[in-house]
Amino acid sequence: MRLWLIRHPPPAVAPGICYGATDLPLAEDPAVHAAALRPLLPADVPLFASPLERCRRLAALLHPAPIIDARIREIDFGAWEMQPWDRLDRALLDAWAADPFRFVPPGGEAVAALRARVAAFLAELPDEAVLVAHAGVIKVCAAELAGEADWFDLRFDYGAVSLIEEGRFAWKNRGSISANIPRP
Repeated sequence: MRLWLIRHPPPAVAPGICYGATDLPLAEDPAVHAAALRPLLPADVPLFASPLERCRRLAALLHPAPIIDARIREIDFGAWEMQPWDRLDRALLDAWAADPFRFVPPGGEAVAALRARVAAFLAELPDEAVLVAHAGVIKVCAAELAGEADWFDLRFDYGAVSLIEEGRFAWKNRGSISANIPRP
């Protein structure tokens, strides 16, 4: 299997805010990111994208017919969504830190649930595909397809592409230009 994994460009959200499944707009022009990514991607394979705007907008610029799949949306933090991290209940944050795979934020989902839905999605993929998704989803792909033991701690840059090929990462974090784009 060959899977190109693209993390969406930066969303328009203040630093220190918890977000996952919230449908946020992009902070940067996705056309600039698409131009940087296009030379790194195959032209003749299907492209799958999260239904969230920050992925859909980039996907539409990279492929004439992106396939939207809700199973690759970001984790849902429930009541924590759009709240400052430093204002969340400390005891609940500690419980999450102690067991992030099974702990469920109020009204949200556990990392184990994220992994299960992404694994189900991956089981149906063709041998080659491009994916425009979120850091959490890409980390699950790293665990499921590349055997990354420390997948939860991996870093994937905004607007960058990584390639999993033959059960390992061929390369990571290419094509990101977010650091070079002036912010308003």
